[in-house]
Amino acid sequence: MLRTLSVPSRHISTGVKALATRSVAGSSAALSTAASEKKNNTRHSVTLVPGDGVGKELSESVQAVFAAVKAPVDWEQFDLTGHVSSNDALMKDTLASLRRNKVGLKGTLYTPVSKMGHASFNVSMRKDLDIYASISLIKNIPGVPARFNDVDLAIIRENTEGEYSGLEHQSHPGVVESLKIVTRAKTERIARFAFDFALRNNRKRVTCIHKANIMKLGDGLFLKTCQDISEEYKSSGIEFTNMIVDNASMQLVSRPQQFDVMVMPNLYGSILSNVGAGLVGGPGIIAGANFGREYAVFEPGCRHVGADIGGSNVANPTAMILSSVMLLRHLGLDEHANRISNAVYRTIQSGTAKTRDMGGKSSTSEFTKAIISAL
Repeated sequence: MLRTLSVPSRHISTGVKALATRSVAGSSAALSTAASEKKNNTRHSVTLVPGDGVGKELSESVQAVFAAVKAPVDWEQFDLTGHVSSNDALMKDTLASLRRNKVGLKGTLYTPVSKMGHASFNVSMRKDLDIYASISLIKNIPGVPARFNDVDLAIIRENTEGEYSGLEHQSHPGVVESLKIVTRAKTERIARFAFDFALRNNRKRVTCIHKANIMKLGDGLFLKTCQDISEEYKSSGIEFTNMIVDNASMQLVSRPQQFDVMVMPNLYGSILSNVGAGLVGGPGIIAGANFGREYAVFEPGCRHVGADIGGSNVANPTAMILSSVMLLRHLGLDEHANRISNAVYRTIQSGTAKTRDMGGKSSTSEFTKAIISAL
């Protein structure tokens, strides 16, 4: 079981309120303080993949904030890019680093449209390390203009199969067959992940998103498996519901407050996480993470390269910084995580600095400096 899921809710939550630092049980406050200080002084090696587009700027923002707060993190940086069709040596080195460190922070790597033989490095990384669960936290941040208020939901998507299995071929000129893979074993573990997340974060409802009315075998298996797993959690009081994906899309843009935890196959999660981002202020504020049994990789919850604004110093680093806050909690560095998250929220709510997507005029570097000043 992952450390992130075997500890209290604050190790996954990135809520606006200040979060209490977890104390270490002991016979006295002095022992607890000493143990906490020892944990916070232990250095951690973390794999860093800045990614393409705005990735370099966002990663530099995180590194500056971590340096200012003196987070005990040593970065192993790999400048992997999706702009080349083959980068096997660097990809192998990156995966070796992740296997060694078991935790990473990454931006989004570019994947071209309609270019045969060009595998997505993002997908390959998740498959090779079996990082099967993706979380996107869709939540209002005070001070960020949004279409809706009181939105607080988690989109959990299966990361390793579905339409992203990459199994497609041309059976006849002009005829392409793409295979969507759904297995009971992988659906069971993503369903359990969703219910465990709900339990540890005081969530009340898990909704399975599907298209079982049409894809009766594939999505039918996903829905039936989620229903079966929900029986194991009945005593916890968590409500289980299900919704067809097209209806869920409409409901999400009509009354998003009805959702709490949403669990779904890969493609639906990719679409709905972007829809959710549009409800609360855009992809620049959505924190995210990916978990497997052994590895955890943190990245913005909406996987946008931002190629059109890359290098222009205007991107919003909030999503990347809040994802790195989740990384710190995963490492047990709650004190550093609290200082950074509180500084981010204070900066935005006070209006001290805001990037363009939040209605301000601050550059990426100016916004980062404002966060550092608020630490």
